[in-house]
Formats: sequence, C-alpha cells, structure tokens
Amino acid sequence: MSEKKENTNFRTSIGGQALIEGVLMRGPKKQAIVVRTEDGLVTKVEDIKLLKDKYPIVGWPIIRGVVNFGASMGNGVRALMFSAEQMPEDQREEPSKLDKWIEKHVGGEKADKLIITLAVVIGIAFSIGLFILLPTFLAGFLDDFIKSSILRNLAEGVLRILIFLAYLWLATKAKDIQRVWAYHGAEHKSIFTYEKGLELTVENARGQSRLHPRCGTSFMFIVMIVSILVFSLATWSSAAVRMLLRLLLLPVVVGLSYELLKLAGRYDNLFTRILSAPGKALQKLTTAEPDDDMLAVALESLKLVIPEKQGEAEW
Repeated sequence: MSEKKENTNFRTSIGGQALIEGVLMRGPKKQAIVVRTEDGLVTKVEDIKLLKDKYPIVGWPIIRGVVNFGASMGNGVRALMFSAEQMPEDQREEPSKLDKWIEKHVGGEKADKLIITLAVVIGIAFSIGLFILLPTFLAGFLDDFIKSSILRNLAEGVLRILIFLAYLWLATKAKDIQRVWAYHGAEHKSIFTYEKGLELTVENARGQSRLHPRCGTSFMFIVMIVSILVFSLATWSSAAVRMLLRLLLLPVVVGLSYELLKLAGRYDNLFTRILSAPGKALQKLTTAEPDDDMLAVALESLKLVIPEKQGEAEW
C-alpha cells in the first residue's frame, strides 16, 4: 500500500471521529479504531458492510443522509465504548444503573447491542428536543408579538443557532474534553495530509489545518441553516402543531444537509467555501492543536483504512 499519492490536493471520502485517547477512521472498505493506552496502541479493524448494497434505495440522495446519520451515531457510540474499555480501571466511568440492570438481565453481546441502541435513541431524542423542539416552543411565546410567519420562523432559527452555540460553549467546559478536541484536530490534520498527497508522517501532519469542511460540527450548523428554509414551508398558528410539523420534516432537513456537506467536502469553489465557513469557524471550539502522540494515533488509524487500489478513496 502506498502512502503517497501522485495526484495532490484531491478530496477523500475517508472520515473519522475523535474518541477517548483515540481516533476512529472510516474508509470505503474498512473502519479502524486506534487507542493509545499505557501499554501502547490498541487497534481494531473491521470490514464495512453497507446497507445500500442490500437495499439500493438507502443509497439514494436525501434518503442516504438520514440512513448514514443513524449509522454514524451507532458506529460512534460503539467506538466510544471500545475506547473507554481500554482505559485503566481507575479512569473508567462507573456504569449507570440502567447499564448494570441490562447486563444482569440480558447479558453478553445482546446487552452490548441493547445499550448501544438505547444510547443512540437517547442521543437522537436529546438532540431533537434541544435543537429542534425547544426553539419552536420558545418561539411560540412570540406569537402575540410577531404576526408574520416568515419573521417568526427567522426568530425560531436564530434561537436554534443560539442554543447550539451555547451547547458547544458549555461542552468545552466539560472535564477532559480538551483532549477529545485535540484528537479531533489530529483526525483533521491527518486527512489533510493524505489529501495533499504527502507521506503520512507526524512531521507532515503537524503543519496541516485542524479545520476541515467535511466535519460533524459543520454538518450540525448546516442543519440549523437548512431547517430555517425547510421549516418556512410549513407554518401554522399553533406552536404545538408547528412542533409536530418540525418532526415530520426533520428527515428532509437531515437529508438535504448531508447532500450539502458532501458538496462542501468534494468541491472547492466560492459556494462551498461560503457553505463551509461557519462550520469551520465553529471548529475552533470543537478542535484543538494535537500533540505528536495524538497525530501518530490518527495517522495509524488512517493508514489502516486506505484501500490498496489507487483512487478508490477519492471523491
């Protein structure tokens, strides 16, 4: 496998996620988790089985965004659990009462799947409640003051963005989150190194940008903007009905946002640079400069998912 590409400045479909002292990378054929422990690097490599290979409809535009979002949530939770398991006993979080109950009454692999499923469902429900329903509920108090449905929708959109920004800011205050942000930066730097056709070394990765246009942070901000446009198509006088309409239209918002994120990741022009700018600015909160050990972890994870066939990981 060659680490150096003849064509430079290409765009790759490979993406990743920061973990607890590690990085998950997902390529076209494989995904790899690399975690740094006291005894060295622990790796886990798996073949990717795409649902669209069995059901082609889930690969269609818009639909694929919704499916991939759910799949990414599941993969992310599994990877986080794996990375947490590699930590020393005294650094691991105590399992919740629900986790202990599931382990006791279900046990084995079924318990792990159930815990992951619950974590994904709770995570999605929390995100919908905080970023979709809460702004609509709060905007309902403006009904007596704002009669225009267009202005009301804009006010709701502003509230949604403010809540999102406040959430990101509070997240930076969480214990040990800066190390996760640094691994996030290492993930981006390693991908930039690969896209520029450079040898995958710490020295080359060190000088790359930690702000990448195709990032989960950028995706969430695009969702905020797209929601303003899509939700404006379904106005209603009742705040409760508006909340229901938001839920029904959410798959459309997620699907359209995914397509826009793919455009931003695949092309470099004025439109995609404008589209990526807000998300990249927010990444100054959700990424940090990594140290060399973190870069080494991200690069190792990346190397494990690069396909042997030249160009297979390009967009």
